[in-house]
Amino acid sequence: MDNATDSVGPPLWLLCELTYRCPLHCVFCYNPVNFNSVENELDTEGWLRVLNQSRELGSVQCGFSGGEPLLRDDLEILVTEAHQLGFYTNLLTSGVGLTEARTTALKEAGLDHIQLSFQDSTKELNDFLSHTKTFDLKHKVARIIADHEIPMVLNCVIHRLNIDYIENIIEMAIELGAECLELANTQFYSWAKVNQEHLLPSKEQLVRAEKITNEYRDKYSDKIRIIFVVPDYYETRPKKCMNGWGNVFLTISPDGTALPCHTASMLPGAAFPSVNDHSIEDIWYHSEGFNRFRGDAWMKEPCRSCPEKENDLGGCRCQAYMLAGDPAAADPVCDKSSEHGKVQQAVEKAQIPAEQQKTEHPLVFRDAKSSQKLEEDGVVF
Repeated sequence: MDNATDSVGPPLWLLCELTYRCPLHCVFCYNPVNFNSVENELDTEGWLRVLNQSRELGSVQCGFSGGEPLLRDDLEILVTEAHQLGFYTNLLTSGVGLTEARTTALKEAGLDHIQLSFQDSTKELNDFLSHTKTFDLKHKVARIIADHEIPMVLNCVIHRLNIDYIENIIEMAIELGAECLELANTQFYSWAKVNQEHLLPSKEQLVRAEKITNEYRDKYSDKIRIIFVVPDYYETRPKKCMNGWGNVFLTISPDGTALPCHTASMLPGAAFPSVNDHSIEDIWYHSEGFNRFRGDAWMKEPCRSCPEKENDLGGCRCQAYMLAGDPAAADPVCDKSSEHGKVQQAVEKAQIPAEQQKTEHPLVFRDAKSSQKLEEDGVVF
């Protein structure tokens, strides 16, 4: 390891994005908008190599996600390998394809944990937001998971269209026996960025939702853990980018491209290597893409001289690129950024009642046709 990376630890958290294929068409999907152009998914041997090299390097937690990872016929093989290597394994799924038989097979393979997504607590809105009829299926899958005694986290992305029903969402999670409920307010990348004007909640909605969440935390602390994440746009200081760029998280995209976070492929000028051409060790410690925003030598003002820079490391590089046009700029969520006005403008617009807002386009659902059009229009996030 060279001097520039002497202080870099191992990639503790490995996220294997097995495929971008997905039966759902969620308006807030975090897969890149150009997912339709990604071809040549890693084969089984390629993923087994990733698992072995990552574990050897020190990775301890492995998530299998997508798209929908259950569309991979070799999922059980990969879970088995990860379990035998000593990983704590997590499946992030829409539930589509998680039958009794596959749940049994995955448990026998050593799967430790399942994160099941819902879009809302009602059939109408859940199915509208995903553009599929999956609500009843998700309930069935939740009960299959509970019957197999696999620890389950329920995940529901929160936004302007469903945040007013947060009480019902929490009640549903309790009724389904979830150990944890993640109420992750939409962060505006990828498809959520395309649909931002429809999804950013008002301050009043956020305050009410957080109040209700805290009441349920107090009342049901012995039954369920509830995580509530405020959208970045309502902060005046950004969060650390993935707990520090190239510090903890390693994402492998479906075609084998290694990324410091699942949206980093949008950034211009960064060379992100493929596991088909390089070892995980070489990628993590020596690649330009992973070293590009480590430390603070890359920082510009106001970050470079900011006394708080160790707290947030300049914030999110993708957000800086999308809002400031420069991945090395201060994250515009920070009120010290010269581009903070763009965040304020979006927040101010979100205070206007939905029926009075003038939107530029209707909701864009995640699908191959929309992906192709967005790519043709030069949308890269």
